[in-house]
Amino acid sequence: MLEGVNVALGVTGSIAAVKTVELAHELRRQGATVRGVMTDSAQGIIHPWAVEFATENEVVTEITGSVEHVDLCGYDGWADVFLIAPATANTVGKIAGAVDDTPVTTCATTALGAETPVVIAPAMHEPMYDHPGVLEAIETVEEWGVDFVDPRLEEGKAKIASEEAIVCETARAAGDRSLDGERVVITSGATSESIDPVRVITNRSSGKMGRAVAKACYVRGADITLVHDGSDVPYADVRAVESAAEMLEATREACTEADALVSAAAIGDYTVEESAEKIRSGQRLTLDLEPTPKLIDEIRSQYPDLPIVGFKTETSGDEGAMIERAREALERAGLAFVVANDASVMGADATKALLVHATDAARYEGTKAGLGGEIADSIAAVCGSAAAD
Repeated sequence: MLEGVNVALGVTGSIAAVKTVELAHELRRQGATVRGVMTDSAQGIIHPWAVEFATENEVVTEITGSVEHVDLCGYDGWADVFLIAPATANTVGKIAGAVDDTPVTTCATTALGAETPVVIAPAMHEPMYDHPGVLEAIETVEEWGVDFVDPRLEEGKAKIASEEAIVCETARAAGDRSLDGERVVITSGATSESIDPVRVITNRSSGKMGRAVAKACYVRGADITLVHDGSDVPYADVRAVESAAEMLEATREACTEADALVSAAAIGDYTVEESAEKIRSGQRLTLDLEPTPKLIDEIRSQYPDLPIVGFKTETSGDEGAMIERAREALERAGLAFVVANDASVMGADATKALLVHATDAARYEGTKAGLGGEIADSIAAVCGSAAAD
């Protein structure tokens, strides 16, 4: 997600600074090179040696004659993005007022002047976050193009956002935003059909692939609606559903303003009439299964010009058969392209797939995160072509 990206990581005097080491590790796990910048107050909470260990680079703890702020964040500076995590109320106010009395605020002023992307993850007590002056400072800095990662409001505190949220926002700020301004709807994971108040019919889909596509599209600048039977995620507006009918209705509604749909969910092919009471065990039982509507066909009927990406899962392991089935779906529903894979990858982090277009098919083998990026790039090309037309 951050391959080849240089991140200058500013650390200020919030107790959330104790999370800096793990954040730096996560940035590096995602491919970034990281250099730390610390205020005096931050050094009272976490030692610079810890940040140096986490980043494997020397840490800037003062601005000297070497003009470290210019080297990092100035014109042609080292950093592709300046991330301040955590950022105190004091630091946010100083940035809004162009007050440069710490290494972090001096780097921020330099970055803003040089148009280096800046991302801020605030952390403070909730009353401080609600202070009119702090809110005004945040609004001012946002108007300058700074991206804020909203804190989690819990237990009277505005706690620093999750590492996933911070990393996603950093990657979005540092990237080329090939999907900027586009609205992408993504269905993900399994659906469940109730047999009775306790039991359901479902499948083995984990939703990892759909979430990987959603994250990759968000990093490229898109606004994401994720329709799934799962929890909230920091990179999407989540529409929580359970059954195939609920997924179809939520997707239909979400597509009213969509620029593309990615139908990655493993939607149940059959439903059953639900018993109002729990069915007692120990008896023979026959279920009368009814087919569910095909989501892609329903959406295509309502939105004839919407670019749609389909997924086709097979169990044969025969690549030729997978391509044939994918092309049948592509032609039937007028899809932009189809991602074909084998059912054996369900629930795994690694995957093998074919991106099947009308005239060719490209193989992919690697992580689902990597495949999400390939799919997002193809969506950007499709949306770009649609805009040109």
